[in-house]
Amino acid sequence: MLRRPEDLGRRLREAGEVARRAAQSTIENLEQRRVGLPRTRPVVARPLAEIQADLDALVGLDSVKEQVRTLIAFLQVQSRRREHGLAGVPTSGHLAFLGNPGTGKTTVARLLAEMYGSLGVLAKGHLVEVDRVGLVGQYVGHTAAKTNKAVRRALDGVLFIDEAYALAPPGLHNSNDFGAEAVETLLIRMEGHRDRLVVIAAGYPKLMNAFLNSNPGLRSRFAREITFPDYATAELVAITEKIATDADYRLGANAHETLTRIFERAVRNERFGNARFSRTLFEQAINRQALRLAQANGVQSLDAHSVTVLDAVDLVEAAAMLLPGGR
Repeated sequence: MLRRPEDLGRRLREAGEVARRAAQSTIENLEQRRVGLPRTRPVVARPLAEIQADLDALVGLDSVKEQVRTLIAFLQVQSRRREHGLAGVPTSGHLAFLGNPGTGKTTVARLLAEMYGSLGVLAKGHLVEVDRVGLVGQYVGHTAAKTNKAVRRALDGVLFIDEAYALAPPGLHNSNDFGAEAVETLLIRMEGHRDRLVVIAAGYPKLMNAFLNSNPGLRSRFAREITFPDYATAELVAITEKIATDADYRLGANAHETLTRIFERAVRNERFGNARFSRTLFEQAINRQALRLAQANGVQSLDAHSVTVLDAVDLVEAAAMLLPGGR
């Protein structure tokens, strides 16, 4: 069948657009490998219920989960109102996450970005992670360009700024520091792209409060401030056990009680890693297990059970390497 010239022209234009997008994607992937550029996490579209199930499966974080559920419900109702021709309530989608290291801020940000995409609030729902290095330049004119590049990469998704307080360190009044310029540029872009961009600023609670108060227009840009509490001992034990299970390990006799004692002895302050400490403890424990097994039996004689079980002694020796005061 002969095709009409206009059909052939349309198909050629569509093919050209596909090729252009593929080339642009390749260029962006190459750019991300350069030092200092933000990391973009690829998104595979998932239904909202599946993403919410992942959120609910996280250990602890009950207050955080409740606030996320409230936010999602609000967005769903506003979307339904617009479908009925009713006025929507204008609100900022930008968030501040306040919490110590290892309390799940980045994990929740990733899930929230997916939720925004699933709801259609953001066209892509991808997450771009940056810190001060990804936003602040080293000479005049460099910072605005660097910040704008990160924003462009995050458009239709979420820009997650880890340790955001580093953009305005307390007590720093140095004309050679361009952190304030990055903040000003962000404020302009957050307002100008409010329908295409969500910014999540995260960091230590005390330092984040100082950061949010460092600029007259900064705190008001964030609709919600969500506090991530430190994990309780039982939650840290559960996290460690889950990490072990996911890696095809299991705890041996008395290991659960040993974990409890280790976490109870750990000093809880801003330097404590929470879930990060759990993972580091597990990694050290499997190293101690490997050394113990190799010295006792020789690697070739080990069966599946032997290489699966973490004994209490493995955890004790791992903790001795990580905690002040040794065992």
